Amino acid sequence: MHGVVLVLLAAVLWGTTGTAHSFAPAGMPPFWVGALRLVMAGTFFLLLNRLLHTRTAAKSAPLNWARVLLCALCMVTYNMAFFAGLQYTGIGLGTAVAIGSSPVWAGLLQALILRRWPHGLWWLGTAIGVVGGFVMTLGKAGAMHTSFIGLALCLLAGFAYGAYAIVSQPLILQSGVTRVNAWVFFSAALIALPIAAALGGPPHFNAQGWAVVVYLGVVATGVAYLLFSIGLRSVSAATSVALSKFEPITAFALSIWVVGESPSWLALAGLALVLLGLWLVVHSEMRQSRQT
Repeated sequence: MHGVVLVLLAAVLWGTTGTAHSFAPAGMPPFWVGALRLVMAGTFFLLLNRLLHTRTAAKSAPLNWARVLLCALCMVTYNMAFFAGLQYTGIGLGTAVAIGSSPVWAGLLQALILRRWPHGLWWLGTAIGVVGGFVMTLGKAGAMHTSFIGLALCLLAGFAYGAYAIVSQPLILQSGVTRVNAWVFFSAALIALPIAAALGGPPHFNAQGWAVVVYLGVVATGVAYLLFSIGLRSVSAATSVALSKFEPITAFALSIWVVGESPSWLALAGLALVLLGLWLVVHSEMRQSRQT
């Protein structure tokens, strides 16, 4: 249960991303937002790893650099594909597709790579949560644009996020949370910066824009992935990704309390389905923990 709570707290921080981004000045290049938040997150983990570095940490298992690079590529793909997909589909539909598909990808990857099929109750809870996420999206005001390219990019983002959880879990267990994330996010930033320069041109940010980027990088990414990675020590990768469905719940609540939106009955029905799905996923994880 300790790991479940940490992953849910990480999802709460991820859920603040949309609200924080709403305070950004118009015209902030999305590719640079994705790249610079990786830079901020990498800096956060490098400093934290340096601060917590001890003799015990120095004697930890050597890093598997192939896995580190793969995790970095997953993180870059998730950020770039997600922000690019939102330009085609809109925030609501794009987020629902990316976040909704990620636990399904993670469950399939866990079964294929680790030979660990999630429990049937896990699949039921995940399916209910995915449906609830789409119902919440349909219940929110605003136009949604159906685009094959946008949907494909958001599905790619969901796959990259699910793959990151699967690949990073053994790394974290062997070499430590801060050490692994420092190298993963630093490597991801080095890959993302030239991509942002090629696709987004030179960055133009004012003080408000930099404040948004710092928050997204340090809090909504750095602290969030710190909690998520610690939770991965005791929660299966597939379940940790499924618990990220708490992210749209946080975004939903903030849209009411901060932005002032009025939820429809359809959005509230979707919220109830997401909560039910999360409860089933947690119940399935606890049952499997007791059996092992």
